[in-house]
Parts: sequence; C-alpha cells; structure tokens
Amino acid sequence: MVIDDSDRYSRLKLIAWWEQEKIAAARILVVGAGALGNEVIKNLALMGIGEINIIDFDEVQESNLSRSVLFRASHEGQAKALVAAEMARDLNPDCRINPIAGNVLTDVGLGFVADMNLVICCVDNREARLWINRMCWKTNRPWIDGGIQEINGVAKVFCPPLGACYECAMTENDYRLISLRYSCPLLRKEDIQQGKVPTAPTIASIIGGLQVQEALKLLHQLPSAEGSALVFNGLSNNFYQTRYPRRPNCLSHETYDEIIDLPLMAKTATADELFLQLKKQRASQTSSDNTWRILLDRDFLISLNCRTCGIDRQERTPLSRVTADQGFCHACGEVCHPFTTSEIECDSELAENTLFELGIPEYDILKVSDGQETLFIKLQNDSPQFSGHATASENKHSDRVQSTAAEFQPNQR
Repeated sequence: MVIDDSDRYSRLKLIAWWEQEKIAAARILVVGAGALGNEVIKNLALMGIGEINIIDFDEVQESNLSRSVLFRASHEGQAKALVAAEMARDLNPDCRINPIAGNVLTDVGLGFVADMNLVICCVDNREARLWINRMCWKTNRPWIDGGIQEINGVAKVFCPPLGACYECAMTENDYRLISLRYSCPLLRKEDIQQGKVPTAPTIASIIGGLQVQEALKLLHQLPSAEGSALVFNGLSNNFYQTRYPRRPNCLSHETYDEIIDLPLMAKTATADELFLQLKKQRASQTSSDNTWRILLDRDFLISLNCRTCGIDRQERTPLSRVTADQGFCHACGEVCHPFTTSEIECDSELAENTLFELGIPEYDILKVSDGQETLFIKLQNDSPQFSGHATASENKHSDRVQSTAAEFQPNQR
C-alpha cells in the first residue's frame, strides 16, 4: 500500500472497506444546522461527501458560538444554513454544498428527499422528527436521528421499509408534547415552538460523530444499527444500544410505489391542470374524471371563524404558515376557530389555485385518489435538472456524479 500525501483522502483509503467513489457519489440531506448539525456537516465535508444539502430556518446567535464549530462572531444574524454551507465549502471545495434557508415541515418536497441517499436529522423537536420519519418512509430513504441534552445524547438509525421507525418508539407523552406546539384551534404558537435545550459542545461532537459513522456504514452497505438507539450517558460514561420493536399499525409505514412523473411545477401549475394531465394519462381507465382529489400532507386553512362576532375571515393558506397572532379576531380579540381541509377535489374552487398556494412545496410527490385507486405524482419539472431552482442546489451537478448517485442505493433491508 502506497501512501500518497498529495491525496486529500489517502488516510481514509487505507481503511480496508473504504470506497471514496461511493463517498463522492453520495447525496445527503442534513436537517438542522445547530451544534449537532455543525458537527455532522463538518465530518461529511472532511470525508468528501459528493453533495451535502443543509436546511435550517434559524439565524446565528451569539449563544451558538460556544457550541457550533462552523460559526464565528461575524456570522451573527445570518442564516445558519448559508453560513454552514460557506464554512463547509472552505473545509473541502470538492463537496457541492447547497443551503436551504427554510423549514423542513413546509419547504422540502418528497421528490427532493427521494433524490438523496440518506437523511441526517439534527433538529431539537419531536414534530420535525416525526415529519422527517414519514417523508423518509414514503420515499424509502434511510435516516439517522440525533438528540443531545447537557452531556447526554442518542443516535437512532431507521431504514425503511421493513424495520422499526421513529414513530414506532413514540409514547403517549411524545404525542402530547407535539400537541403542545399548537394552540386549541390548531394554530401554530411560536412562543412554545421550542424550549432552549442545554448542551455542551463535547456531546455534540460525540453524537454527531456517531451519526456520520452510521451513515458511512449505510453508504458502504455494511451492517448498521438500524431500528436501534445508540445511547450515551456522559456523567457515567455508559453506552448502550437498544432495539425498537416494529409496530404493525404504525401510521408512518406508508411507502410510495410506482411514482408517476408529470411535467408540472408547483409554483405555476394549478390543481385543475394536474387533474387535466391525469385525465389525459388515464384516458383508458374507467374511473370518473371528476372524482380525483389531492390528499394533502399539510392541512389547508380556508377560513377563521369568530363565534363571538360571527365574523368569517377568509385565509386560503396552508395551516402551517399561520401564526398564533393571526388566529385572533381583529374585532374582539377572541380566538378564532379554523375551517380546514386535507383534500383538494377536482373542479372545486380551491383547485383553481396553484399547487404551491395550496401548501405543496416544489418537487413534491402528491398523493391523488379517485376512491378506487391511489396514484403518486411527482412534480418532475421542479427537479434540479429541469428547473435549477435553489431549493435543490445552488450549483450545477456534473452528469458523471448524477448518474453515479442515481445508480447507487444505500443498504436496504
């Protein structure tokens, strides 16, 4: 074995099972760019992961500087995703690093997740984890969760479609804590969005390292801790692994098969246009054209009703975009009650809106049903190769890396 000191990855290649080609072809989504996300992004960049996509809606604060290796005082007030991407590019120019200053709950389409080899979760709330879990199950993509508090932490590995998932291990208290993030009429409360979790940079390094190490195993199709939690207690230095049982009736166990590509874009195509495309494609089918409906992943708020004043205020916006302040009556200050829908029916008034206006993000995979059959529709013209929009990438991907990544699939069981 000849060690080439001019090769950035020469020491890594000395590992018997290491394949730098697989690392360079890998496409990974990192959700969250806080202390834990910083460690994960740093490790992925040092190893030369081909494409690292980072999503975070927050900005750098001074309190982040004691725990986040990529942030500097000069970054205060800037978007965490943009700063983390800039600093990671400086660590390794070989990596294509694409920041998304947005919320994973509202701004990431399933098509984008399906293009990844795996997802690494570095968020600090159950709601986002449950959403990521369901996105990964629908697209059949493994994901690695991480959580830290004080000097304790846990890393969890989930590999759809057969093993246990994040929701399989959720308790009644977990569901209760998720529900606390909403007010009585289900309008989002920013002031209880997330408590401040005490953490040290040491545990972020430990758990972030575990997450990336499990990602390496998946990328190389080595045995991993799938369906398990790797738990570290920093006070006692105890480390143990526990395996989750698969819950047969778990609501997250839905995988989208036989996805149909339609040449549509979320920001320009209306629901009516989607139904028209379906009508053309399914002309030989027996189902009635006017029975199709989109089954929304995100509830759509039609109006807010004040029962005190009798005022019905039209909203026409995704419920996830409504703040708690907007949920009060402008006249009397009482809490309004929302009228929402989770379906967009063919030929309905709502179907005149664009898909994006209905809360459907770019490059999503839609679930459409006529009551007899269910179809999964990908908004293909939102994909990077068609649109080049910033959600997927700031940079053009090389054809070589794209084709290699498309052929490579991580370990699936």
